[in-house]
Parts: sequence; structure tokens; C-alpha cells
Amino acid sequence: MIFIVVIASILIAAVTIYQFNEQAEEYHNRRLERKEEAIKSAITYELERDTIDEFQTVSLPSILAKKLNEISDIHNLDINIYDLEGELLESSFVDIATDTTVAKLPNNIIQHLVINPEHRLVLEKLSTDGTKFKSSYSYLIGSLDQEVGIISVPYLQDNTFQDKELREFLERLSIVYLLILFIAITMAYFLSKYITKSLEKVSRRMRQTTVERTNEKIVLNEASQEIINLVDSYNSMIDQIEDSAVKLAQSERKHAWREMARQVAHEIKNPLTPMRLTVQSLDHQFDPEDPDIKEKIHEFCESMVQQIDTMSSIASAFSNFAQMPNTNKEKLNVVEEVKKALDIFHEPYISYSPKTSEIIAKIDKIQLTRIVTNLVTNAIHALQNTENPYIKVSVAEKGNMVLIKVKDNGIGIDKSDASKIFEPKFTTKSSGMGLGLPMVKNIVEAYNGSITFVSKVKEKTVFSVSLPKE
Repeated sequence: MIFIVVIASILIAAVTIYQFNEQAEEYHNRRLERKEEAIKSAITYELERDTIDEFQTVSLPSILAKKLNEISDIHNLDINIYDLEGELLESSFVDIATDTTVAKLPNNIIQHLVINPEHRLVLEKLSTDGTKFKSSYSYLIGSLDQEVGIISVPYLQDNTFQDKELREFLERLSIVYLLILFIAITMAYFLSKYITKSLEKVSRRMRQTTVERTNEKIVLNEASQEIINLVDSYNSMIDQIEDSAVKLAQSERKHAWREMARQVAHEIKNPLTPMRLTVQSLDHQFDPEDPDIKEKIHEFCESMVQQIDTMSSIASAFSNFAQMPNTNKEKLNVVEEVKKALDIFHEPYISYSPKTSEIIAKIDKIQLTRIVTNLVTNAIHALQNTENPYIKVSVAEKGNMVLIKVKDNGIGIDKSDASKIFEPKFTTKSSGMGLGLPMVKNIVEAYNGSITFVSKVKEKTVFSVSLPKE
């Protein structure tokens, strides 16, 4: 709309200027023609009054000597009289600015007057200041309808009045079109708002669409048919997404249970094998008369208890991982609780350096202990075959957050394993079930905290845990 208004205003202004110039040109041509005819009529009248029969061209100066200036004053124009050969006979001057008098006319002007059916020629030229001059040449007719001379009428084309009229008209036109442009901009703004209001609502809902929660459908009361079709397609897509999300969740749960059952079966089978071998060995070698029978039965019992303890630890590990952390928040000094968690480790290379002596936060004591012990245990396993090993544990506070860091100089974490480090059942150790770090991640996320790590292979690994104080 704005483009059309601007283009229309430019075109109308251009056509108006062209039309004004054409009208001004036509006006001056007709005015010059009328003036020329009037001057010729006045001169012819004087010639007829002073001549009885016919007269010679050479007599023109004497006849017009008294009347030429008078006629020039009446019409306010210069008048130049030439003989038929182009020689200047008589001239009058009204305005020096329009003085275009020449002593002899060029041959091309005389030839043009001869061959032109109207025996008339109008020439135009521009002065140095841009003013346009017209010079009209035609034959002067005597009493017997014969050519007695050539009359030249110089004419200054003054467009001052026309230029003023044009300027005033363009000013009025500009005001009108500025008003129209303002109205067009206002209408375009509100119209575009009305058109895009429905699209903005659809766009906002699309940005909020996710498979992690229920998405609301769009309901529009007023909209174009195209927008309604778009909304219907979106609502249909929402139904498909919800169906796909339900199917995906069911599939993931089934897959997770299968993997968990397979892992549990595999872990339980490991201690069952030595238990079976031990029982079979006792069955074959049992001899009541054997003097060492009591010692053998004692060894058998110890082996069985050890394998049963292994199975119990496996069950406990899976239970702890599968169970979402039940938080029992209490106000405690994080610095002291971390130190207590580290007291169960007796490795000399473990050091503890809190940044302050007291950091009060509302955290479950057991879960805080699990976080620290799991991270330190992983660090100890990473230090195997490492010269000058160290594990540095630090606690600090930053704003409303508690920061716990565990740093070691062990084997590090390879880039290919970095994305899987928090996945259940993933481990790089020869023993273990790969549930320690996933369990830590579950606990931290339950507190709306975060856990990250930075590692360089064969250099260092730093795990950072951030927990809110409240």
C-alpha cells in the first residue's frame, strides 16, 4: 500500500510537470503568433495608407520610420524589418535583454522561408542564464499581396507565472499525498497486525511445542481460511506428536526394563558360578572321617557368605539407582560433612582443602555422602599405575550455590567416552556395574543442581558439583 501511494504520487507529479510545461509552451507559441499577426497587420495598414499603387522595398524605412517604434511600444516587442535579401532595413528596441538583431539574416533562414508552405520560421535558443528566446521570421505582404520584406519578432519566453502556478500546485499536491501516505501507513500497520496476529499465535505455540509435555491445541475464532487450514494442520501434528511420544515412552520403558533385567541377571550369575563350583566340590570331597572336615566346612561357609554378600551388594546397588532420591533436607555444615565422608578413605594421597571453615546449606546428609564417596572412589580407580598420584577435594561457595570439586591426575576420560560417562551400566573398569556416576547425577539433578567434568587423557580429571544452598 505504501509503495503504491509513493509511486502514484511520483507519477502524478511527473505528469503534472510535463502537462504544465506543454501548456506553457503552447501558450507562448500562440501568443507569439498572435503578436506577430497583430504587428504585421499594423505594418500592412501603414503601408497601404502611405502607398497608392505599389511601392519598392527600399521605401519601407522611410514609410515606417515614424510608426515602427509606436507599433513596438504598443505590443511591447522588438521589431526587425529586413529586405528580401536578408539585409536589415529598420529595427526598434524595447528591451535590451531581448536584442537579437543581426545586420544580415543567414541564408538558411531565407531558404526555409521560401520552401516552407506557410512561409514562416520560429527559432529557439537559450541564454546563459537559462532564459528561452523565440524569434519568428515571416514575409511582410504589401498592398498587392506581394512580399515586400521579412519581419523578425524576437520574443522572450517568460515562464515566471507558470512556474509559480506549478510550484503552488505541487505544494498542495504534496500536502495531500503526505496525508494519504500517513493514512496508508496507519492502515497498513493495523491491517498487517490483524493479518499476522493469528500467525504470531501459531508461531508462539510452535516454539513452545515439545515432546516432553502435553502441548495445547490452537483455537482461533476469527481468521482467514488459509490460517484456519494452517491451525488444523498444527493441531493434527500435535495429536501425532502425543501419540508418538506415548509409543516412544512405552518402547523406552520396555527397552530399559529388558536392559536392566539382562544386567541384573548377568551380575547375579557372576557369584552363582563360584557358589555352584564350591558346593559341587564339597559334595565330591566330603568325608565325615576326614580329620580336616571342620576346617573345610568353615572355608566352604566363608566362600558362600562372601558370594552372598556380593549378591546383596548387587541388589542394593540396583535398588539405589532405580529408586529416585528421597531427600531429607536438614541444615548442616557442608565442610564438616564432606570431611566425615572422606574419613573412610585411608589413601595418603587424598587431600582436602575447603575454601572456608563453614558453609551452611539444606542438604540430605546421606546423599551428600554418596556424592563425595562415589566421586572419590572413581578417582581412586583412575589412579592405578599412576606415579605420584593425588586426589584433591575442595569445597567453596559462589552466591547461593555450594561448589564441590574432586581433582585427580589419573588416566583421564577419553573424548569418545565423554558423552557416555553418565549413562547407566557404562564403565571403563574391569569390575563394577557402571551405576556410581549415574546415581550421583540423579541426586544432583533432584536438587536442581549440576555436575560437569573436565578431563585430559593421562593428565587430570576434575569433577565439579554445584548444589543450591536452599
